[in-house]
Amino acid sequence: MQRLVLCIVTFVLFSLPVAGLATEEYARQTGLACAACHLDPGGGGELTADGKAFSDSKPAQSQSGQLSLSAKGLRFAIGYLHMLTAILWFGTILYVHLVLKPAYAAGGLPRGEVRVGVLSMLVMGLTGLVLTYYRVPSLEVLLHTRFGLLLLVKVGLYLVMLTSATVVVTVIGPRLKRAMHAPPDPPAAGDMTAAELGVCDGKDGRPACIAYNGLIYDASDSSMWKQGQHMARHNAGMDLTEALKLAPHGEDRLQRLPVVGRLLADRAEKPPLHLRVFYTMAYMNLTIVFLIVLILALWRWGW
Repeated sequence: MQRLVLCIVTFVLFSLPVAGLATEEYARQTGLACAACHLDPGGGGELTADGKAFSDSKPAQSQSGQLSLSAKGLRFAIGYLHMLTAILWFGTILYVHLVLKPAYAAGGLPRGEVRVGVLSMLVMGLTGLVLTYYRVPSLEVLLHTRFGLLLLVKVGLYLVMLTSATVVVTVIGPRLKRAMHAPPDPPAAGDMTAAELGVCDGKDGRPACIAYNGLIYDASDSSMWKQGQHMARHNAGMDLTEALKLAPHGEDRLQRLPVVGRLLADRAEKPPLHLRVFYTMAYMNLTIVFLIVLILALWRWGW
């Protein structure tokens, strides 16, 4: 919990400076540095006397100066909601990666978290459109200022995250849940790894197989292995080499069962495609979070 709070606080510290409404458009018109019009040398925030005079003399260049008090209040509320949603969304992504790890969701996406994620993306998109309307008065500002170009990059990154989330929710998530709830099919008779042997546990119609000294025996038809259990102590699907040393009978009892294969060393199997796509998108979204925070820093401090 402390790490989650730390992630959220860190994101807030990076995000709060974006509240400033200045762009380099004004500096280009005057040829002066940001400090000539703003108390903060980095730009944004409260204006100096010269800045206020310039703002009053150029009302057409400042939507902020033309807004009524109610419109400014609405813009502030929308900006606050936009920032709050970003903190919750990005904070959750950081929390999953730093604390829970992506494997937390690899067994299927929790329904509640999916709803929160979808709602967050919709709120981010709608509030972002409104704020862009207030902040970008013309196509010129969008395409020929640093603020506008960074905004385009930020929107592009948001669309990438939106697309990946749509794929995960509609395609990857259902496959993860099916894979989690549906046990793998038992392998055909033959050589098996320990993982494959574990599927042959004698339950729900699956074969009951056991391993001993590197050989695999099929105990499905044995009256001593009903429902994959022997004497309520041993379960099918396991290597019983060590357990048989403590049994009251010898290996001759086991050797009466048919041999169906050999026990192999575990193979390094490639994860299924949908799982690889899930992890790729999870780490991609984490990277995008850091890129968006970088854009916020460039808006505030530049270089």
